Amino acid sequence: MPVAESIREVTGLVPEALPEDVLRSPEPLVLRGVVGQWPMVRAARESAAAAIAYLKRFDHRGMPVVATVAPPEAAGRVFYAEDISGFNFRREKIPLAVALDTLRKYLDDPAPPSIYVASTTIDTFLPGFRDENAIDFGARDPLASIWIGNRSRIPTHQDVPDNLACVVAGRRRVTLFPPDQLENLYIGPLDHTPAGQAVSLVDFHAPDHARFPKFAEAMRHARGAVLQPGDAVLIPSMWWHHMEGLDGFNVLVNYWWRQVPAWMDTPMNALMLAIMCVRDLPPAERAIWKDVFDHYVFDYDEAGVAGHIPEAARRVLSSPLDEARVRHLRTLLLQRLNR
Repeated sequence: MPVAESIREVTGLVPEALPEDVLRSPEPLVLRGVVGQWPMVRAARESAAAAIAYLKRFDHRGMPVVATVAPPEAAGRVFYAEDISGFNFRREKIPLAVALDTLRKYLDDPAPPSIYVASTTIDTFLPGFRDENAIDFGARDPLASIWIGNRSRIPTHQDVPDNLACVVAGRRRVTLFPPDQLENLYIGPLDHTPAGQAVSLVDFHAPDHARFPKFAEAMRHARGAVLQPGDAVLIPSMWWHHMEGLDGFNVLVNYWWRQVPAWMDTPMNALMLAIMCVRDLPPAERAIWKDVFDHYVFDYDEAGVAGHIPEAARRVLSSPLDEARVRHLRTLLLQRLNR
């Protein structure tokens, strides 16, 4: 595993009063021990069996969870098949208790199948868990998810929201890269992905530098940490992250939120539309549209239209947009896409 520069650490924080400068940090941070007093963490420090028993207390025993299952030879790497046409895992819908019991069964197995219950909404599947294991985000209303599995390797990917990822059982190694390392990480297909986000094709346990020569440059910008139960990492929007569960039983609780209003759409949709509509234009036309995007998006200044469009008539050229204008724009876009 390549060695990365250490992520900056902060100590002495409590989940009841996370500072704004932490939650808005443009740089990643490790928050050592921030959720160390959670009952879930205390159970995990006792044993994996105690942590499993604690989780079972909140199992709603209703609809099943989705478990990602890969054979022992995958060594925990949730990834593509060799030719990238498919994947090296299957997904099964099973009761949460069955997933937990299966993980317990394989605790001491040196080469178990990989079992990974990913991104499961806590309030839906573990009602009451957050009452005992809480973080105060103030006015924010983040999406809270839980990730449960054994030793796993989740390839490098990025998310639009900011992310506070709390390790509550087992140890995790996290490796982060700044957003500008896109070219050096050899990202796979955008529309055919293991779990919804495009991922790096580099195997961190055995990087093929002949096939991926720029990865060495990415590692010169990497930041990493090994997180113990009770630690958390703040991953700002669009930072690339590689997550690795190091023990036979691992649980992560994470919170996603954006620094913009909830009614704003994801920029990934705009990227997909630009690929569809702009990327393959003749070069001269593409250059024109690059100038148009700069004018209306990347370098936009409402003062540029203030002299010739009355304020009440600017519609989507008003900045910033509001919910009503975005709703109108979404309706117009859907009409155009569906014609």
